[in-house]
Amino acid sequence: MSSDNFSSKAQSRMQMAKDMKDEDKLYRYKGVLYPGVMCPEDHLKALVNLEAREEDLMLVAYPKCGFNWMVGVVRKIITEAIGITVETKMPPLIEFMGPKVLEALKEALSPRFMGTHLHPDNIPASFHAKKPKMLVIFRNPKDTLVSFYHFTNNNPVLPSVKSWDSFFSDFMSGDVPWGSYFEHALAWEKRMDDPNVMLVTYEELKQDLSEGIRQISTFFGFSLTESQVQQITEGSTFNAMKMSSANAHTLGNIIFRKGEVGDWKNHFTPEQSREMDDAFNKHLAGTRLGAKLNYQMHCQ
Repeated sequence: MSSDNFSSKAQSRMQMAKDMKDEDKLYRYKGVLYPGVMCPEDHLKALVNLEAREEDLMLVAYPKCGFNWMVGVVRKIITEAIGITVETKMPPLIEFMGPKVLEALKEALSPRFMGTHLHPDNIPASFHAKKPKMLVIFRNPKDTLVSFYHFTNNNPVLPSVKSWDSFFSDFMSGDVPWGSYFEHALAWEKRMDDPNVMLVTYEELKQDLSEGIRQISTFFGFSLTESQVQQITEGSTFNAMKMSSANAHTLGNIIFRKGEVGDWKNHFTPEQSREMDDAFNKHLAGTRLGAKLNYQMHCQ
Protein backbone atom coordinates (compact mmCIF):
# COMPACT_ATOMS: atom_id res chain seq x y z
CA MET A 1 0.00 0.00 0.00
CA SER A 2 1.37 3.41 -0.93
CA SER A 3 1.81 6.15 1.62
CA ASP A 4 -1.06 8.12 0.06
CA ASN A 5 -3.41 5.12 0.26
CA PHE A 6 -2.39 4.45 3.83
CA SER A 7 -2.99 8.10 4.75
CA SER A 8 -6.35 8.09 2.97
CA LYS A 9 -7.41 4.92 4.78
CA ALA A 10 -6.39 6.43 8.12
CA GLN A 11 -8.40 9.58 7.42
CA SER A 12 -11.38 7.40 6.56
CA ARG A 13 -11.02 5.48 9.82
CA MET A 14 -10.85 8.72 11.79
CA GLN A 15 -14.05 9.91 10.14
CA MET A 16 -15.70 6.59 10.96
CA ALA A 17 -14.65 6.98 14.60
CA LYS A 18 -16.53 10.27 14.88
CA ASP A 19 -19.79 8.36 14.39
CA MET A 20 -18.96 5.67 16.95
CA LYS A 21 -20.02 5.53 20.57
CA ASP A 22 -17.18 6.07 23.04
CA GLU A 23 -17.69 2.66 24.61
CA ASP A 24 -17.05 1.01 21.22
CA LYS A 25 -13.72 2.71 20.50
CA LEU A 26 -11.44 0.54 22.67
CA TYR A 27 -11.14 -3.23 22.99
CA ARG A 28 -8.91 -5.60 24.93
CA TYR A 29 -6.42 -7.94 23.31
CA LYS A 30 -4.44 -10.19 25.64
CA GLY A 31 -5.52 -8.00 28.53
CA VAL A 32 -4.36 -4.68 27.01
CA LEU A 33 -6.56 -1.88 25.64
CA TYR A 34 -6.17 -0.82 22.00
CA PRO A 35 -8.05 1.63 19.73
CA GLY A 36 -10.14 -0.58 17.48
CA VAL A 37 -10.40 1.95 14.65
CA MET A 38 -6.64 2.22 14.03
CA CYS A 39 -5.42 -1.21 15.13
CA PRO A 40 -8.24 -3.76 15.12
CA GLU A 41 -7.62 -7.30 16.29
CA ASP A 42 -6.77 -8.63 12.81
CA HIS A 43 -3.87 -6.14 12.70
CA LEU A 44 -2.41 -7.43 15.95
CA LYS A 45 -2.88 -11.06 14.94
CA ALA A 46 -1.15 -10.42 11.60
CA LEU A 47 1.93 -9.05 13.38
CA VAL A 48 2.86 -12.56 14.53
CA ASN A 49 4.04 -13.28 10.98
CA LEU A 50 6.03 -10.06 10.50
CA GLU A 51 9.60 -11.10 9.71
CA ALA A 52 12.23 -8.71 10.94
CA ARG A 53 15.57 -8.13 9.19
CA GLU A 54 18.89 -7.34 10.82
CA GLU A 55 18.98 -4.12 8.77
CA ASP A 56 15.61 -2.86 10.05
CA LEU A 57 15.54 0.34 12.09
CA MET A 58 12.95 0.24 14.86
CA LEU A 59 11.65 3.16 16.93
CA VAL A 60 9.83 2.20 20.11
CA ALA A 61 8.05 4.35 22.68
CA TYR A 62 5.22 4.19 25.15
CA PRO A 63 2.50 6.58 23.85
CA LYS A 64 3.24 10.29 24.25
CA CYS A 65 6.92 9.89 25.09
CA GLY A 66 8.14 11.72 21.98
CA PHE A 67 7.56 9.02 19.36
CA ASN A 68 6.27 11.27 16.57
CA TRP A 69 8.98 13.84 17.19
CA MET A 70 11.64 11.17 16.82
CA VAL A 71 9.95 9.73 13.72
CA GLY A 72 10.74 13.01 12.03
CA VAL A 73 14.29 13.10 13.37
CA VAL A 74 15.12 9.53 12.32
CA ARG A 75 13.64 10.09 8.85
CA LYS A 76 15.91 13.12 8.43
CA ILE A 77 18.93 11.11 9.62
CA ILE A 78 18.22 8.35 7.09
CA THR A 79 17.75 10.86 4.28
CA GLU A 80 20.98 12.71 5.06
CA ALA A 81 23.02 9.54 5.62
CA ILE A 82 22.01 7.42 2.64
CA GLY A 83 19.96 9.72 0.43
CA ILE A 84 16.74 7.71 0.71
CA THR A 85 13.63 9.75 1.43
CA VAL A 86 11.44 7.84 3.88
CA GLU A 87 7.64 7.99 3.55
CA THR A 88 6.29 10.88 5.61
CA LYS A 89 2.50 10.75 5.46
CA MET A 90 1.75 8.56 8.49
CA PRO A 91 3.55 7.32 11.61
CA PRO A 92 5.25 3.96 10.88
CA LEU A 93 3.45 2.05 13.67
CA ILE A 94 3.41 -1.63 12.77
CA GLU A 95 0.16 -2.15 14.71
CA PHE A 96 -1.60 0.32 12.37
CA MET A 97 -0.50 -1.41 9.16
CA GLY A 98 -2.81 -4.42 8.82
CA PRO A 99 -2.35 -7.64 6.82
CA LYS A 100 -2.14 -6.06 3.35
CA VAL A 101 0.40 -3.42 4.32
CA LEU A 102 2.48 -5.97 6.21
CA GLU A 103 2.47 -8.20 3.14
CA ALA A 104 3.70 -5.30 1.00
CA LEU A 105 6.36 -4.55 3.61
CA LYS A 106 8.04 -7.85 2.68
CA GLU A 107 9.03 -6.30 -0.67
CA ALA A 108 10.36 -3.04 0.78
CA LEU A 109 14.06 -2.33 0.36
CA SER A 110 16.33 -2.23 3.39
CA PRO A 111 16.72 -0.41 5.64
CA ARG A 112 13.05 -0.47 6.55
CA PHE A 113 12.02 2.10 9.17
CA MET A 114 9.27 0.92 11.50
CA GLY A 115 7.90 1.87 14.88
CA THR A 116 5.64 0.65 17.63
CA HIS A 117 4.02 1.49 20.96
CA LEU A 118 3.79 -2.21 21.84
CA HIS A 119 5.13 -3.66 25.07
CA PRO A 120 8.42 -5.46 24.23
CA ASP A 121 6.85 -8.85 25.02
CA ASN A 122 4.21 -8.14 22.34
CA ILE A 123 6.64 -7.05 19.62
CA PRO A 124 6.86 -9.83 16.97
CA ALA A 125 9.27 -12.55 18.06
CA SER A 126 11.36 -12.17 14.91
CA PHE A 127 12.59 -8.78 16.17
CA HIS A 128 14.13 -10.42 19.20
CA ALA A 129 15.60 -13.20 17.04
CA LYS A 130 17.03 -11.04 14.21
CA LYS A 131 18.11 -8.28 16.58
CA PRO A 132 17.65 -5.16 14.44
CA LYS A 133 18.62 -1.88 16.06
CA MET A 134 15.84 -0.60 18.35
CA LEU A 135 15.79 2.99 19.58
CA VAL A 136 13.57 3.26 22.67
CA ILE A 137 12.29 6.59 24.03
CA PHE A 138 10.95 7.27 27.51
CA ARG A 139 9.67 10.42 29.14
CA ASN A 140 9.03 11.27 32.76
CA PRO A 141 5.65 9.73 33.69
CA LYS A 142 4.05 12.97 34.89
CA ASP A 143 4.47 14.78 31.57
CA THR A 144 3.63 11.56 29.71
CA LEU A 145 0.31 11.37 31.58
CA VAL A 146 -0.55 15.01 30.82
CA SER A 147 0.26 14.61 27.13
CA PHE A 148 -1.72 11.35 26.95
CA TYR A 149 -4.70 13.08 28.61
CA HIS A 150 -4.82 15.90 26.04
CA PHE A 151 -4.11 13.51 23.16
CA THR A 152 -7.03 11.32 24.21
CA ASN A 153 -9.37 14.30 24.55
CA ASN A 154 -8.49 15.63 21.09
CA ASN A 155 -8.37 12.37 19.14
CA PRO A 156 -11.65 11.11 17.59
CA VAL A 157 -10.45 7.48 17.52
CA LEU A 158 -10.24 7.44 21.33
CA PRO A 159 -13.11 7.85 23.80
CA SER A 160 -13.43 11.31 25.29
CA VAL A 161 -12.13 11.58 28.84
CA LYS A 162 -14.71 11.97 31.62
CA SER A 163 -12.37 14.13 33.70
CA TRP A 164 -8.72 14.74 34.51
CA ASP A 165 -9.14 12.80 37.75
CA SER A 166 -10.64 9.77 36.00
CA PHE A 167 -7.87 9.71 33.40
CA PHE A 168 -5.24 10.02 36.12
CA SER A 169 -6.73 6.95 37.84
CA ASP A 170 -6.87 5.00 34.57
CA PHE A 171 -3.25 5.84 33.75
CA MET A 172 -2.04 4.85 37.20
CA SER A 173 -3.82 1.49 36.94
CA GLY A 174 -2.59 0.90 33.35
CA ASP A 175 -6.15 1.00 32.04
CA VAL A 176 -5.24 3.13 29.00
CA PRO A 177 -4.41 2.22 25.37
CA TRP A 178 -1.20 0.15 25.13
CA GLY A 179 -1.25 -0.59 28.85
CA SER A 180 0.81 0.40 31.86
CA TYR A 181 3.65 2.92 31.58
CA PHE A 182 5.48 1.21 34.43
CA GLU A 183 5.17 -2.27 32.92
CA HIS A 184 6.67 -0.95 29.67
CA ALA A 185 9.46 0.79 31.59
CA LEU A 186 10.38 -2.27 33.64
CA ALA A 187 10.38 -4.51 30.56
CA TRP A 188 12.83 -2.20 28.74
CA GLU A 189 14.94 -1.80 31.89
CA LYS A 190 15.73 -5.52 31.55
CA ARG A 191 17.00 -4.97 27.99
CA MET A 192 19.33 -2.05 28.60
CA ASP A 193 22.43 -4.24 28.25
CA ASP A 194 21.38 -5.40 24.78
CA PRO A 195 23.83 -3.83 22.27
CA ASN A 196 20.99 -3.62 19.74
CA VAL A 197 18.87 -1.49 22.08
CA MET A 198 19.51 2.21 22.73
CA LEU A 199 17.40 3.95 25.35
CA VAL A 200 17.08 7.74 25.32
CA THR A 201 14.83 10.11 27.21
CA TYR A 202 12.64 12.90 25.91
CA GLU A 203 14.21 15.27 28.43
CA GLU A 204 17.76 14.51 27.24
CA LEU A 205 16.73 15.19 23.65
CA LYS A 206 15.04 18.46 24.59
CA GLN A 207 18.16 19.57 26.45
CA ASP A 208 20.68 18.76 23.68
CA LEU A 209 19.10 17.57 20.45
CA SER A 210 22.33 17.83 18.45
CA GLU A 211 24.09 15.39 20.76
CA GLY A 212 21.06 13.11 20.64
CA ILE A 213 21.18 13.11 16.84
CA ARG A 214 24.89 12.25 16.88
CA GLN A 215 24.31 9.33 19.25
CA ILE A 216 21.25 8.02 17.38
CA SER A 217 23.05 8.21 14.03
CA THR A 218 26.04 6.30 15.38
CA PHE A 219 23.77 3.69 16.98
CA PHE A 220 21.99 3.10 13.67
CA GLY A 221 25.34 2.82 11.88
CA PHE A 222 25.21 6.10 10.00
CA SER A 223 27.97 8.67 9.65
CA LEU A 224 26.91 12.31 9.51
CA THR A 225 29.00 15.44 9.10
CA GLU A 226 28.66 18.13 11.74
CA SER A 227 26.94 20.27 9.13
CA GLN A 228 24.34 17.55 8.57
CA VAL A 229 23.80 17.19 12.32
CA GLN A 230 23.13 20.91 12.64
CA GLN A 231 20.83 20.91 9.61
CA ILE A 232 18.78 18.07 11.08
CA THR A 233 18.71 19.77 14.49
CA GLU A 234 17.40 23.04 13.06
CA GLY A 235 14.67 21.22 11.17
CA SER A 236 13.72 19.07 14.15
CA THR A 237 12.74 21.53 16.86
CA PHE A 238 9.34 20.73 18.32
CA ASN A 239 7.70 23.73 16.62
CA ALA A 240 9.25 22.88 13.26
CA MET A 241 7.99 19.29 13.55
CA LYS A 242 4.53 20.47 14.57
CA MET A 243 4.27 22.75 11.53
CA SER A 244 5.58 20.06 9.19
CA SER A 245 3.21 17.46 10.62
CA ALA A 246 0.20 19.77 10.45
CA ASN A 247 0.94 20.33 6.77
CA ALA A 248 1.31 16.58 6.13
CA HIS A 249 -1.93 15.38 7.70
CA THR A 250 -4.83 16.46 9.91
CA LEU A 251 -3.36 14.61 12.90
CA GLY A 252 -0.63 17.23 13.21
CA ASN A 253 -2.28 19.38 15.84
CA ILE A 254 -3.45 16.29 17.73
CA ILE A 255 -0.04 14.59 17.77
CA PHE A 256 1.98 17.70 18.64
CA ARG A 257 0.66 19.88 21.46
CA LYS A 258 3.18 21.74 23.68
CA GLY A 259 6.19 19.46 23.94
CA GLU A 260 7.24 21.11 27.20
CA VAL A 261 9.12 19.58 30.09
CA GLY A 262 7.31 20.26 33.37
CA ASP A 263 3.79 20.94 32.06
CA TRP A 264 2.55 18.43 34.64
CA LYS A 265 2.71 21.18 37.26
CA ASN A 266 -0.30 22.81 35.58
CA HIS A 267 -2.42 19.68 36.04
CA PHE A 268 -1.43 17.56 39.05
CA THR A 269 -2.87 18.12 42.51
CA PRO A 270 -0.38 17.71 45.39
CA GLU A 271 -2.03 14.37 46.21
CA GLN A 272 -1.68 13.13 42.63
CA SER A 273 1.95 14.23 42.54
CA ARG A 274 2.65 12.23 45.68
CA GLU A 275 0.82 9.21 44.27
CA MET A 276 2.97 9.29 41.13
CA ASP A 277 6.11 9.76 43.22
CA ASP A 278 5.19 6.68 45.23
CA ALA A 279 4.56 4.64 42.07
CA PHE A 280 7.87 5.73 40.55
CA ASN A 281 9.75 4.87 43.75
CA LYS A 282 8.02 1.49 43.93
CA HIS A 283 8.76 0.49 40.32
CA LEU A 284 11.79 2.43 39.07
CA ALA A 285 13.79 3.83 41.98
CA GLY A 286 17.24 2.27 41.97
CA THR A 287 17.01 1.14 38.35
CA ARG A 288 19.19 2.41 35.53
CA LEU A 289 16.16 3.64 33.60
CA GLY A 290 14.94 5.41 36.71
CA ALA A 291 18.30 7.16 37.03
CA LYS A 292 18.29 8.05 33.33
CA LEU A 293 14.85 9.67 33.65
CA ASN A 294 16.33 11.95 36.36
CA TYR A 295 12.94 11.92 38.07
CA GLN A 296 13.96 14.09 41.02
CA MET A 297 14.91 16.96 38.72
CA HIS A 298 11.89 16.85 36.42
CA CYS A 299 9.11 15.72 38.74
CA GLN A 300 9.63 17.26 42.16
